[in-house]
Amino acid sequence: MTKFNLYVVRHGQTYFNIYNKLQGWSNSPLTQKGIDGAVATGKRLADIHFDAAYCSDTTRAMDTAKLILKENQASNIKEPQTTMFFREEFYGYYEGNDMAQAWYLAGAPHGLPTFKDIVTKYSIGKAKDYLKEADPFHQAENNEEYWARVDQGFDLIRHNAHLKDGDNVLLISHGNTLLSLMERYGGGKYDLTVRPANGSLTNLTLTDDDVIVESYNK
Repeated sequence: MTKFNLYVVRHGQTYFNIYNKLQGWSNSPLTQKGIDGAVATGKRLADIHFDAAYCSDTTRAMDTAKLILKENQASNIKEPQTTMFFREEFYGYYEGNDMAQAWYLAGAPHGLPTFKDIVTKYSIGKAKDYLKEADPFHQAENNEEYWARVDQGFDLIRHNAHLKDGDNVLLISHGNTLLSLMERYGGGKYDLTVRPANGSLTNLTLTDDDVIVESYNK
């Protein structure tokens, strides 16, 4: 069985993070704190030899990846491979909206006025389903659509002919995506009502048919 070591980093802080807005597929630039945080994470990973680097094709993920790779002393990789498969959940009509307001509109019809309420009673997957239901255009991704896309991203890594067993892979990810990964693969060990920190590091092992959580949000 082939195994890859995934170093998964949440992108640096953005202006939409400060304003508490849903970002999804929208682009919001890194703040100075976000830039500094990405550089600091890069220094933490400076001695890790990466054999590949991936990120979503959003500017916040690409900029974070480039800043981390610039600090890396052990690899020759300067640019990440970008793909829409690793984008954050698509929030449809609610892209750029106030986060609390959007989740209220999604959950209140079900008696669950906050994201935390939905996740506590059901799951993050159910929150995705509720948001698509509330979207007047029904273009937001539901849980099934979200995973059909993200799973293609992991398959992209698995099928990289240049990677071999035990190789290290950098992956720049997003807050809701990390929570979704922990819900699916974390075995109930983690508080999914709290978003992971910008610039935080999560270690995963990617196998031929599974994702194993080694550490989360450290």
